[in-house]
Amino acid sequence: MRTALQWFVRLMLFAILAVFLLQLWYFAHILAWTKINPDHTSFMQIRLGEIQRKTPSAKLKQTWVPYDKISLNLKRAVVAAEDSGFVNHPGYEMEAIELALKRNARRGRVTHGGSTITQQLAKNLFLTGERSYVRKAQELVITLMIEAVWDKRRIFEVYLNVVEWGNGVFGAEAAAQHYYGSSANNLGSYQAATLAGMLPAPRYFDKNRNSRFLARKVGTIQARMYQVSVPR
Repeated sequence: MRTALQWFVRLMLFAILAVFLLQLWYFAHILAWTKINPDHTSFMQIRLGEIQRKTPSAKLKQTWVPYDKISLNLKRAVVAAEDSGFVNHPGYEMEAIELALKRNARRGRVTHGGSTITQQLAKNLFLTGERSYVRKAQELVITLMIEAVWDKRRIFEVYLNVVEWGNGVFGAEAAAQHYYGSSANNLGSYQAATLAGMLPAPRYFDKNRNSRFLARKVGTIQARMYQVSVPR
């Protein structure tokens, strides 16, 4: 009995150490990416694998652009669409999390996450699209790390450069080129609201660009985008 207990304690200690080392690995990357731009994300790698199973030679479309080279229209539109309190909250919003928990409880499974822009970025950088409370807990820990190390401008810059915007299309510059043959710096308010409206289902709207639902969403975003604050 004592031997079994000793092995159990050792296994628990090993599990705790493994989790701690994983958090250090995440934190080391976040520190490095304070100045260095990430050249890929976990979500990009997953999507590339899915695409290459059908087309082995396929590559992702992504071109990194500095924050100042991204249209203010797009910044306003994305914040209006995805996270209107982005510049003020600490990376999460308790009300949104509580609402998501209630919805999940009613449905009996994890379908909502109440994610902010920082939480979405944490997931995209390091995690998978799995819906579980364990993954959400890890996402929150990474979110707090990001908010502790980066300012809001850096968080938003990385987000706008790595978020998915279509089938194999990642980041604002690739999205602007893909949909409008334009640079991210030259997007007008309608174009920006349309791109923001495609989140968080860009692959669907890439194939259904004339969706009535998207058109209504774009109108709502355009009405709200000048009422929100964005990092300067």
